[in-house]
Amino acid sequence: MGAQCCTLPTKLTVYEIDIDSQKLRGSAHTQTKRSVIKRDQKSDEEIINCQKENYKDFEVLGSGSIDLSQMQDKIPCQNKLFQKQESQIESTIPRSKFQRKITNSSVGSVKLGAEVFINLKSGSIHKYYETGEILGQGAYGKVWKVTHKNTGMIRAMKELKKKSIIIEEQQRLFAEMNILKNLDHPHIVKLYELYQDQHNYYLITEYLQGGELFDRIKEFNYFSERKAAELMRQILSAVVYCHQRSIVHRDLKPENVLFVNDSQLSPIKIIDFGTSRKYEQNQKMTKKLGTAYYIAPEVLKQEYNEKCDVWSCGIILYILLCGYPPFTGKTEEEIMQKVCEGELIFEQEDWEMISTEVKDLIRNMLQVDPNKRYSAQEALSDPWIKKNQQSTKVNKTALQNLQKFQAQSVFTQAVLAYIACQMTSQQEQDELAKSFQFLDKNGDGILSRDELIEGYTSVFRNKQQAIQEVDKILSIVDINQSGQVDFSEFLMAAMNQEKLVSLEKVKAAFKIFDANEDGKISKNELELMIGTVEDDIWQQILIECGAQGEITEQQFINILLHQKH
Repeated sequence: MGAQCCTLPTKLTVYEIDIDSQKLRGSAHTQTKRSVIKRDQKSDEEIINCQKENYKDFEVLGSGSIDLSQMQDKIPCQNKLFQKQESQIESTIPRSKFQRKITNSSVGSVKLGAEVFINLKSGSIHKYYETGEILGQGAYGKVWKVTHKNTGMIRAMKELKKKSIIIEEQQRLFAEMNILKNLDHPHIVKLYELYQDQHNYYLITEYLQGGELFDRIKEFNYFSERKAAELMRQILSAVVYCHQRSIVHRDLKPENVLFVNDSQLSPIKIIDFGTSRKYEQNQKMTKKLGTAYYIAPEVLKQEYNEKCDVWSCGIILYILLCGYPPFTGKTEEEIMQKVCEGELIFEQEDWEMISTEVKDLIRNMLQVDPNKRYSAQEALSDPWIKKNQQSTKVNKTALQNLQKFQAQSVFTQAVLAYIACQMTSQQEQDELAKSFQFLDKNGDGILSRDELIEGYTSVFRNKQQAIQEVDKILSIVDINQSGQVDFSEFLMAAMNQEKLVSLEKVKAAFKIFDANEDGKISKNELELMIGTVEDDIWQQILIECGAQGEITEQQFINILLHQKH
C-alpha cells in the first residue's frame, strides 16, 4: 500500500463508525491471522465477505490525513449554493499576522510561529510543484507525490475537487486545516501549504514513506515491550501536546500512525485530524464518531472528554503487544457491547511473557470510567514507559548552536523561521529531534525554561550559568514569544548555520518569496508568505536590508549570509 500521509485507500475491511448516521466508513486494510482483527471463532475470510456483502453499497473514499468518507444521502452541491457557502467557510480560516510587541529589542519585538507560513493561497499549484506518481485516489480527488520546483523537497499533495465536496465535508476540511496548521510537534504530520484554484483545493503535507503502523503490526504480529514502549511514547507525546492545547483527535488507531521512512528506527507521526476539534475544559462532547475497535465507551454514550484519546491509545498498546484488539465480536453491535462492558482479558498464551507493569498501564488506560482513567500525561509518565525509554546523550553541538544563534534583524528572523519550518529535510531534522527529545524531559513536545536549564546544567555543571544562558536563548530563539521553545524554533536555532543558511537554500527561499518572479520582494509578496505586515514593520525591514521600496535578490542574499558570521 502507499506510504504517504494522505492515502486514499480502496479496500474494505475495517470500519470507522459515525453512529449519528449509523453508517460505516471503510479504512483500506486486509486482515491476517493474529493481526488486528480476531473475532471469536469466525474466520477472517468469512468476516470480510460478510462485511463486504452488508456494506457493498457504501463507497470507500479514504482514511488519510483528512477523512473524506461518503456521507449518507449525499447530494452534489449546486454551483450557486456552493460558491456562497464556500466563501463563508473560507472566512473561518484566520489570516496570519506578522505581529510586534512594544519592546526595546527590534528582533525580540517580532511575534512569529510556524503557522504564519500556512495561508490559503490562490493560483496554479503546478507553478510551484511538479507532480509525480499517484499515491491514491477516490471520488473527491487524488493524492500525488510532488516535488517543490525551487527547493527539491518531496511532499504529498492532496487534490480535492470543489464540486464533489458537500458542505459538511468542506467545513470539516477547513476545521482540520485550522487545527493542523497550528500544531508543531515532531510526531504530528506537518502541513506545509494550502492552495486553491477554480476547481480544486490542494493540501501540501509531509511525504511519509515508511507505511502505516497497521501494516507493521500485520508484518510482525506483535512488538517487543521495548519497541512498543518507544512507539507509545511517541504517540502519547503527540497526544499530550494536543490536549495541552485543548485539541482532541478522536480517531487514534494504527492506520493513522505512519512511519517517516522504512528504517526499523524510523520515527512515527500521527495523521488524520479530520475528526479533531477544539474543546472546552469541563464541557462534555456529544458527537458519536470513531472506529469500532478503538472507540471509547463514553463516546457511545454521547458524553465524553479528551480522555477518549487515552482509551484509543490503550487499545493500540494492547494490539502492539499481542496482535489483536481486546474487544471483538462477530458483529459491530457485539463489539460495541463489549467495549461498553470493558471486561479486559489478557489471554494466557499471548500474555504470559509480558510484564505486569505494562498490563497495569493498559488497565489504567482502559478504565471504563473516564474519571478513573489515566490522562495522557499520566500515561506518558508511567514507569513502564520510562523504564523502556531509549537512552540518548545530549548533543553538545546542538546546545552550542542554540547558544550562538542570533537573529540579526526582524527580516532574517522571518526568513530563518521559514527555512526551518518549510525547507529542512527529514534527514536534517532526525538528529536534532533526538536532542530535542533528550531535553524534553516530560515528553510533551515543547522545551520549557526548566527543561532547558536542566539540559545546560548537565553541560556547564553550574546551574546559575545555565540559567543565564537559557534566559538569553529564550529572548532570541522563542520567536512566537510563548515562553518556551517549540520544535520548529529548536530546528532553526540548533541546526548548523552553515547548513541552515546555505547559499543554495537562500536563493531557493528568495524564489519562493518572489511570487511574480521579477527579481524583487514587495510588501504584498511578503504578506503572501507570512500574512499582514504593518507598514512600520515593512519600513524597518527595508532599512535593515538597505532597500528602497522592494528587496532585491542580492540584498536578500547579503542579509541572510551575514547571519552566519
